[in-house]
Amino acid sequence: MKPDLQFDFTADKAKHTLTIAREFAAGRQMVWDCHTKRELLDQWFAPKPFTTKTKSMDFRPGGHWHYAMIDPNGPEYWGRLDYVTIQPIDGYTALDGFSDASGALNPNLPRAQWNVTFSERAKHTLVRTVVSYQSAEAMQQVIDMGMKEGMTSTMERLDELLLTLNGSR
Repeated sequence: MKPDLQFDFTADKAKHTLTIAREFAAGRQMVWDCHTKRELLDQWFAPKPFTTKTKSMDFRPGGHWHYAMIDPNGPEYWGRLDYVTIQPIDGYTALDGFSDASGALNPNLPRAQWNVTFSERAKHTLVRTVVSYQSAEAMQQVIDMGMKEGMTSTMERLDELLLTLNGSR
């Protein structure tokens, strides 16, 4: 990450929310596309050294994104994002959960509501994600699983992809 780009990760235990605010050195349309197109998501949405593969994606209200984060040593960690609302290039809301390869949610791991917004900052884009959990314990569980470190690494991968995309335009 470039040192002049904003990155905040805040946990509010009383409201059981995580707020991740991250600035990217790219226009809002490009950053939106990276969050909403499977061919772009597969290039960045996992912390290093993991890779991502999409099994299915239907980006619309009522649609979903079913994907795996793949460990280089073989294990696959499946997730499912169910889209609730979409306001093109402004934001979306979704329900995020851990799943299996068939897309069935894992009831033993927390599910969260994501509210993701995209706003312009000169030639940059600020992505603000508020992740709401059912309880402080559920939120603490994902923090203990490495949410902050994973999000930091994942956002750095998006920085790298944006540099490549900006260079090809």
